[in-house]
Amino acid sequence: MAEEKNQSGEGVRERASETVRSGADIRNRVHDLTLEALRSRRFDREGIRQTVRAVAEGAALGAEKSRADLRQALADAFRGMDEALTRSAEAGRTAVQQMVATGRDFSDAELKQALASLRKLEDDFLATVGHVADAASDKVAPEMRKILDEARVSGTETGRKVSSTISASLNWRRMRANSASDTLRGSFQAAIAYSTTSLSLVSSSGWSA
Repeated sequence: MAEEKNQSGEGVRERASETVRSGADIRNRVHDLTLEALRSRRFDREGIRQTVRAVAEGAALGAEKSRADLRQALADAFRGMDEALTRSAEAGRTAVQQMVATGRDFSDAELKQALASLRKLEDDFLATVGHVADAASDKVAPEMRKILDEARVSGTETGRKVSSTISASLNWRRMRANSASDTLRGSFQAAIAYSTTSLSLVSSSGWSA
């Protein structure tokens, strides 16, 4: 029962608030909390948004009474979430890589859908934190918005991982297509060579239909 409460939206919010309020090792503790909450939910866009919302709301509440500097506490919490989401992006990359490596048939539409979901990860992250900032106190909201503005300009680790994943996945797809093309071309050439040899043997033996 206690475990269920810890992983609920309320439980995650409370733990995030206490972590930021304590001012101790905020980045790593928020990272671990976010990753734990992500793993306890369905791995889809809504599950990710729920987790980010709960952690960000808790961080906003805890920052008001944090023993650390307000701006630094919020920045550390943001980076902790970002790094946890990067792990999620890595999991997505592994899944896409396995799709290609297993050699099973999948359409371009399937690959594009998988990559589109990854591409939205950073957007959902920033948008969700933005909604939390809009609802935060007058003391916290301006600092959260500054952190978000900086992230939109410089990018996030999540966004960089997603970009890397998309680029690598397209390369894997291209390599697989080229490999299939080479195999087909080789088979076709072998068939021609076999046919030519067979015809030569028939001609030399003097056999005719």
